[in-house]
Amino acid sequence: MSDAPADAKTVDQLHEIIDDTGGAESKLDKEKDAAAIDYENKHKNSQQSMEVRIRSPFRSYYDGIAFSISGENATGPFDILPRHHNFISLLNACELVVRSPKGDEKIQIGGGLMHVKADQVLVFLDV
Repeated sequence: MSDAPADAKTVDQLHEIIDDTGGAESKLDKEKDAAAIDYENKHKNSQQSMEVRIRSPFRSYYDGIAFSISGENATGPFDILPRHHNFISLLNACELVVRSPKGDEKIQIGGGLMHVKADQVLVFLDV
């Protein structure tokens, strides 16, 4: 007979108890890690972007995805980034700079109108 009390647990039984109680915690941790990895994979190597269209009545200067656009209005130079608040402004004669996956594209303008809403930027030139 053993000298151990009746309620004493063996080492293996204690490991099972620890695994069982820690299992829920580690399962939650695994789910959190999986969600973080899933989020990271979706957003890895992809910056936030917005849809940009720059047009005049007879020509399309730019139509595609961009990471930012820079211009100038009566207040001075400004930048538009993804998730920018709704915005409308008259543009001064300036050089619009569109930063896209293909690189920077510079467009010399004589003035125009810019409208920003829900990650869509519309620029109307020669109006």
